[in-house]
Amino acid sequence: MCGYEVLMDFTRRQFIGASAALAAGSAQAQDQPAWCDKPMRWAQLTLVEDDPGKYDPKFWLDYFRRIHADATCLSAGGCVAYYPTKVPFHHRSRWMGETDPFAELYEGCRKLGMVVVARTDPHATYQDAYEAHPDWIAVDAEGRKRRHWASPEMWVTCTLGPYNFEFMTEVTKEIVSLYKVDGIFSNRWAGSGMCYCEHCQRNFKDYCGMELPRTRDPLDPARRNYIVWQQKRLFDLWRLWDGEIRKINPNARFVANAGGGALSDLDMKTIGELAPTLFADRQARIGLNAPWAAGKNGKEYRATLGRKAIGGIFSVGVVQPYRWSDSVQNGAEIRIWVADGLANGLRPWFTKFSGTIHDPRWLKTVEDIYNWQYRHERYLRNEEPLARVGMVYSQQTAWFYGGERATQKVEDHTRGLYHALIEARVPFEMVHDRLLEPDRLARYKLLLLPNIAALSDAQCDQLREYVRRGGSLLATFETSLYNEWGARRPDFGLSDLFGVWYRGRVEGPVQNSHLRLEHDTRHPILAGLEDAPRIIHGVYRVEVGARESFPNPPLTLIPSYPDLPMEKVFPRVPKTSIPEVYLREIGPSRIVYFPWDIDRVFWEVMCVDHGRLLGNAVAWAMNEEQPVTVTGPGVLDVTVWRQKDSMTVHLVNLTNPMMMKGPFREIIPLSEQKVRVRLPQGVRAKKVQLLESGRTPRFEESDGTLSLVVPSIRVHEIIAIDL
Repeated sequence: MCGYEVLMDFTRRQFIGASAALAAGSAQAQDQPAWCDKPMRWAQLTLVEDDPGKYDPKFWLDYFRRIHADATCLSAGGCVAYYPTKVPFHHRSRWMGETDPFAELYEGCRKLGMVVVARTDPHATYQDAYEAHPDWIAVDAEGRKRRHWASPEMWVTCTLGPYNFEFMTEVTKEIVSLYKVDGIFSNRWAGSGMCYCEHCQRNFKDYCGMELPRTRDPLDPARRNYIVWQQKRLFDLWRLWDGEIRKINPNARFVANAGGGALSDLDMKTIGELAPTLFADRQARIGLNAPWAAGKNGKEYRATLGRKAIGGIFSVGVVQPYRWSDSVQNGAEIRIWVADGLANGLRPWFTKFSGTIHDPRWLKTVEDIYNWQYRHERYLRNEEPLARVGMVYSQQTAWFYGGERATQKVEDHTRGLYHALIEARVPFEMVHDRLLEPDRLARYKLLLLPNIAALSDAQCDQLREYVRRGGSLLATFETSLYNEWGARRPDFGLSDLFGVWYRGRVEGPVQNSHLRLEHDTRHPILAGLEDAPRIIHGVYRVEVGARESFPNPPLTLIPSYPDLPMEKVFPRVPKTSIPEVYLREIGPSRIVYFPWDIDRVFWEVMCVDHGRLLGNAVAWAMNEEQPVTVTGPGVLDVTVWRQKDSMTVHLVNLTNPMMMKGPFREIIPLSEQKVRVRLPQGVRAKKVQLLESGRTPRFEESDGTLSLVVPSIRVHEIIAIDL
């Protein structure tokens, strides 16, 4: 089996029957060791080679105690061994002498009752290993062995060959045999770019009969096969390490530093099945990331891990491409990043590079965060989110449709819609496109498809079934116009739901195009835009034809016209009847389709009109009251959770001039917010608290709805409702 058949077989295996998949997931969840769900506050100390004999381990153990850290990740081996290893070519720290730095920290943490995971990093090795095993070293496309880009005395290792499968397996077994750790957390285990070594060439050819690809074009058959083969190889390595660990200690697990959203290289569905717990290693904002990106990580992870514990790794330093590893980030920035992750289910994990304290300013910030979280832990042990909106994300769309431009073609659509939901204060979750079974979607009234271009026939059928059961859809741009391998269909896979057909052309990039707002329709999608006769259009649009009747469309096209010279800037066609949003009602379901890149352009341009349109479209398609409604000034990330005997509403204050660029300089409190909370059916509120301010607010309860006023929000107010 090779080529396209290999890919189709991969797809068939991904779409096992819903009941079998859910049963397997339940069985695997029961197999999780108890320690995975215990920790709420992680501490990672990543030693540097000269730390032994120089840093103060007693300081760190006292700090862990003071902040109530209940789990830790400690450097053990890989690039540098911090214990007396006997594995050949496992490089010991030159500063450790006859000591055992790992054991000292391990034993101290165990006395504090902490979960202990050992950290390994296999991505680089030394000259002696290179000379004895040159086949362990990664090779570039020109056939050259790869020197390490930052430490040129070292060599980059091949992650898919015997270095990991044999050498690092022995290292892993040795650590687990010597120390009864709860797991092995491996950093940079998945490689540092494509490798063309002899093992990769031979193994790939044995797999599909092809040479390794020399292009990243997802339409190239070799590239498609490589995407699938690389994942298979890495998951084989994951299972190997996990199996060897469990032979020695049945309660220990391999914990991969892996996972993410649509741009992640490893299939999150499979990760969700394999991982006993998982940690989002997105340590801080970079560039134009919004602070809600921390919460987005949590939503993406929970989409496939369900109720398994997940954490958010945050750096105490400045995280930028220039890698100032010993730096310290502004305290306000650390607080907002951790708060948004916590509001979205990520248990905090701070990481400190080097056991030596070069700048102590971060210590109190983390201590304050952890101690606050410790005091309110029972309200943070979430059982399920209560949001009724789900946003789909699609790795196959990124891999096979987006390719090298996946950020622009895929992720920017998601970011735009995500930000619109934040501004509209809509609680929502993320949904993985390979997990669209009825039982998983039953909690949602509305699914959002931000340019989910690559969908299989089976996935389209799952979405049709969702609509038949009363669910609503909102989709944008080229959603379903391609199959799961990025091949364009003659028509949308969801043409029957959208009520339109593809006319064979995508227009763009378009300059100076506009939308006419047809206020005579009095459609709710135009709410708040009553004073606007027209607004800006997008940059790319799909030409479609209607296969159903769409009378009185609320948005119509004003075609592009010249933007220079200024004397020529006037519309040649000021009015058309061409709809630029298609709205349908199918029984209790509502369908919204924007045939243009409204979400992507909103992310790029941040036009408030586009954000309002998206928010209004979500409200119309939802056609029911949100579980939480918050009114007042500012930008808030709103989430709502159920715990064993309580529910919580998280209000994270993102209002800041540095929201989209640069770290927060200070926290700017928000003023009064009015909150309405729909209580779970059949229960009443026994007590209501505001956990950040420590206040007990007055509240009213009527017809299953609780109403209260939050006087102000500094960083992260949590409305805790005992039921």
